Amino acid sequence: MAGVECLFQEFSRGRSDRLCDGLKSYIKAVGATFGDDVDYAQLVKIYGPSHEGQRRYSPPICKGAIKQEMTGNPDPDHISTSYVERSNLTMRMHMRRFTRLTNAFSKKIDNHIHMVALYTVWYNYVRQHKTHRLSPAMAAGIADKLWSMADLAEMIDATLPEPGKRGPYKLRVAA
Repeated sequence: MAGVECLFQEFSRGRSDRLCDGLKSYIKAVGATFGDDVDYAQLVKIYGPSHEGQRRYSPPICKGAIKQEMTGNPDPDHISTSYVERSNLTMRMHMRRFTRLTNAFSKKIDNHIHMVALYTVWYNYVRQHKTHRLSPAMAAGIADKLWSMADLAEMIDATLPEPGKRGPYKLRVAA
């Protein structure tokens, strides 16, 4: 619920907090998206040498981290990647398509985009979370009831265009 509370506070105060890892392209992307209306920090992790052989899929050991305030006035006590990394883990555990070396792994970006959209709606509106017995949307005051999968399917169907009239069937000529 802490993640939902942070999100709700972010919207209610009208200013956005953003935290990213040390990827350099994030600096331009955050600036282009939010301008000066963001409190932005980076957490740059310092890793040791990577593993070889049997453990090559294991991440290297993190030796330390540097907190860098980039724009605005981010709260130094909240510069952490814990929430986003937990969110990523939860997503990977619910959708095996994001886990390498499984038969569910998918390489098509369109499939990923659609699945992330469905997962996000399901996680925030349909799934009842065990700790607070609400969906995150209900906890944030965005929704007043727990949605069902039927509600979600009806919303998807409502966005589809009406099917047009089908033309005549063509007879197949036997070869």
